[in-house]
Amino acid sequence: MGIFSRFTDIINSNINAILDKAEDPEKMVRLIIQEMEETLVEVRTQSAKLIADRKELNRRIDRISHEAEDWESKAEIALSKGREDLAKAALKEKQGAEESGAAIEVDLEVIEHNLEKLSGDIAQLQQKLNDAKARQKALIVRGKTAQSRMGVKRQIHDVNIDEAMSRFDRYERRIDDLEGEIEAYDLGQQTLADEISELQDDKRVDEELAKLKVKMGKAGAANEVAVPPKVEGKSD
Repeated sequence: MGIFSRFTDIINSNINAILDKAEDPEKMVRLIIQEMEETLVEVRTQSAKLIADRKELNRRIDRISHEAEDWESKAEIALSKGREDLAKAALKEKQGAEESGAAIEVDLEVIEHNLEKLSGDIAQLQQKLNDAKARQKALIVRGKTAQSRMGVKRQIHDVNIDEAMSRFDRYERRIDDLEGEIEAYDLGQQTLADEISELQDDKRVDEELAKLKVKMGKAGAANEVAVPPKVEGKSD
């Protein structure tokens, strides 16, 4: 494939369409970037050669222009000396130089046209290259993210979450049973502190009972004072 054919293919290519068809988009972007960079180097090399050719043609045009002027000057000298034949010969040489200069001007116009076209194409290719590099960075980030997510998905798939939670529940039940056994050992066993606490409770109950007896005794005595004695034999 020639340089300009490949260059045109890249310029006209749709990167999105290429990536949609690619099995490995990241690899495809890398190849596209490599192709673009290589093409840019070749096209710039070709542009540099055209620029050198333009400079050389401009130098030739200047030289031929001076040559034509020189032949015209010689024709004037010959004519001033009465040598019309020499004057005509000099003018013929001048005409030949001017024709050569005109041909070079045509070549120069072709070079200028090609350089102008290459300049626009290089700008387009550079823009596509920048776009491809930006997409390459995005694809790398997306690829790493996708790989991380896939790793998590595979872990979740490989490990049965329901079974893991079921085992967790069974372990928790075993701990409950163990704690229940420990508490069962304490049932019916009274500690010294418990016995002393009961004695204190009994003492408080006895004190409350004594207070209640005193209270009820005082109330009974008051009732006896309040009831007057009955006098026998006295009629209403």
